[in-house]
Amino acid sequence: MDCERTVFDTLIIGGGPAGLTAAIYLRRFTRHVALVDKGNSRLGWIPVSHNYPGFPEGVNGQLLLEKLRAQLANYGGSVMQGEILDLRLEDGVFVADYAAPDGGEPCQIHAMTVLLATGVADAGMPVERWDEAVRCGAVRLCPVCDGWDVIDKRIGVVTSEVNPVGHALFMRTFSADVLLFERGPESTLNEEERRQLAAAQVRLVGSPLVGVSMSEDMTPILHTKDGEDYHCDVFYPMLGESARSSLASKLGAETVECEKLLVDEHCRTSVPGLFAVGDVTRGLNQIAVATGQAALAATTIHNTLPWALRPAHDPAA
Repeated sequence: MDCERTVFDTLIIGGGPAGLTAAIYLRRFTRHVALVDKGNSRLGWIPVSHNYPGFPEGVNGQLLLEKLRAQLANYGGSVMQGEILDLRLEDGVFVADYAAPDGGEPCQIHAMTVLLATGVADAGMPVERWDEAVRCGAVRLCPVCDGWDVIDKRIGVVTSEVNPVGHALFMRTFSADVLLFERGPESTLNEEERRQLAAAQVRLVGSPLVGVSMSEDMTPILHTKDGEDYHCDVFYPMLGESARSSLASKLGAETVECEKLLVDEHCRTSVPGLFAVGDVTRGLNQIAVATGQAALAATTIHNTLPWALRPAHDPAA
């Protein structure tokens, strides 16, 4: 692909479910699309998703990504592995600095429109054997996605700055055995939050959490400052997130809490021609939401760009 000599209809940044779905739609609209993926989609972490429609037995996140890539390939689309380092506007055209993952020759990608599907980065904490723990479901990152899967389990939750007790109360609807841990040296919970926890019979651990290890059978053990160990079946480190929105914010796109991009009903940011879908935008972090936004944004992009008319048939030919 000769990036330097091509002006694409759309550059899609991010190859998770949102970016791939948008690319599928745009290719089926016969649009010229470049999709660049850094390879860090959160979907790849999901061992089994049971609430994405159409998979009654659930679907592995990595498998779903592979199916979406194969579907895109059916319409002549592909994924460019690499990273967009910078994005700017020059004479009404978006110009992106692309870097290949193998250290190959960098190039510039030009496009009439850009769709960001860059997702979020989770605020983490040191957890022993993190990768293995997430992939086996001992550490979980989405209560909305898998609350059903932990019904009546022993659940450990860590407070977040944005919603310190909300996640614990949410998990209380799935299990009567919920422990809430704080991380800081001093408690940040107010009296009303403590009252809510007591009313819901959520146990607030008095000593702050200092570490998490995994047992031989891959269940989490939460260690507190006072030397106590708490054995749980699953652990939710709900410490917040930050959107990967810096490319857009540098262009002046409006952001809200957690640096998430503010978009309208057609997934347009405040920068003309710049769209955003999925977890990088304000809303519910769900695969179904991301793919729905992608369909909406791709159709809006197609209807916004000049029509690419098919050549007329010559009866004399």
